[in-house]
Amino acid sequence: MPADFNGYWKMISNDNFEEYLKALDVNVAVRKIANLLKPDKEILQNGDHMIIKTLSTFRNYIMEFDVGKEFEEDLAGVDDRKCMTTVSWEGDKLLCVQKGEKEDRGWTQWIEGDEMHLVRSCSRFQKPSYYLFKWLDVMQQAVCYIILSFFDIIKLLLHLTSF
Repeated sequence: MPADFNGYWKMISNDNFEEYLKALDVNVAVRKIANLLKPDKEILQNGDHMIIKTLSTFRNYIMEFDVGKEFEEDLAGVDDRKCMTTVSWEGDKLLCVQKGEKEDRGWTQWIEGDEMHLVRSCSRFQKPSYYLFKWLDVMQQAVCYIILSFFDIIKLLLHLTSF
C-alpha cells in the first residue's frame, strides 16, 4: 500500500532552491522573493487522488492529480510555464516527471517518521534542491491557518486601500 501523505507539513529547511530556480530561468527578483519564503504543504490524499497545496504568505499553489495519469500542470506564479506532468508511485515515494520546456525536470517526495522529504531536479541543475518538512499535529495546524489567514486579511486590506 502506498504511503499516506495526508496532513499539514511545515517547512523546516531548503537547500539550493535559488540555484534550482536559476536553472529554470526564473528572473532574479522572483528568485530572491521565493528564496525568502518558507511555504507549508497541506496534502489531501484519497487513494491515488491527491491535492497538494503549497501555502505561503506571498502566494498559494494547488496541484490536483491522480497518480499514474498524465495531466497539464500550469506553473503560473512559479516559473510561468505549462508542462505535461505524471506523478507515479516508486515504492513508498512519489515520483513526478514534468515534460515541457526544460528537460528532465521533476521531483521525488517521501516520508521518514514525521518528516517529509522533497527533492527537485532539472537537467540544467547540477545539484538537486532539497526540502525538509515536519508533520504538524492538529493544534500546530490551527496556529498555521490563523497566521496564514491573518496575512490574507492584510493583503486584502492593502488591495482595498489601493483604490
